Amino acid sequence: MKKATFILPVIAILAAVGLSSVFIVDEREKALVLQFGRVVDVKEEPGLSFKIPLIQEIVRYDDRILSRDIDPLEVTPLDDRRLVVDAFARYRIADVHQFREAVGVGGIRAAEDRLDRILRAETREVLGSVSSADILSSDRAALTLRIRSAAIAEARALGLEVVDVRLKRTDLPVQNLEATFARMRAEREREAADEIARGEEAAQRVRAQADRTVVELVSDAKRQSEIIRGESDAERNRIFAEAYGSDREFFEFYRSLEAYQRALLEGNSTMVLSPDSEFFNYLKQADRP
Repeated sequence: MKKATFILPVIAILAAVGLSSVFIVDEREKALVLQFGRVVDVKEEPGLSFKIPLIQEIVRYDDRILSRDIDPLEVTPLDDRRLVVDAFARYRIADVHQFREAVGVGGIRAAEDRLDRILRAETREVLGSVSSADILSSDRAALTLRIRSAAIAEARALGLEVVDVRLKRTDLPVQNLEATFARMRAEREREAADEIARGEEAAQRVRAQADRTVVELVSDAKRQSEIIRGESDAERNRIFAEAYGSDREFFEFYRSLEAYQRALLEGNSTMVLSPDSEFFNYLKQADRP
């Protein structure tokens, strides 16, 4: 009985020691085996592993691709037009041993702080070497590639691999927005004034062309009417001449009737004529039996 009482605690202790010597490495992580704070082994393959209980400890690091948003920073391009840039990076821990040596117990937080400083410095250097138009353009892949390439070497010293860097947003500082909007409004107003001036010029050309066309049409119509009137007068005179030549007395009678009709209309001026006037020749003949 006493022997069993002694053996059971020993077995429990051995089981506890055995269990504490076993650990599992997940496929999404890497692990370091530390002995008195010094790295003695690196476990990168997933599965079951062993360590010395109480002497060795396990530190785990995420092996997936991680994201890091960079705080907005101001950059000054070549044209001295300040911009606020908001970027983010994707990275992963490529060498956990070197990562532990570089950041110590600070871990991911310490690494991201140092990575932020690297990316901010490289972003300022790269974007400061181009104009603001290049930064604000839709095609900024070349700029982000330059930032990533410059950051890779420095990040490698931390055991990190920079996978990608992207510019999320590039804006003007708040204090410059109103001035920029004012310049944009002035530019649009100038363009509108130019368009209005060109429209007025085109309208003047159209009106001038229309006026010239009207003058030409009226002149041509008057010329045609004068020609027609002249031809009509000639035809009338020809008919009168033929009538006069055919029967002179009838012609004189017809012309006298026309003269009576025009002279005796109501409202005409009063005429004082002698009864023996030639004007009344045909009236006198009409009174004869």
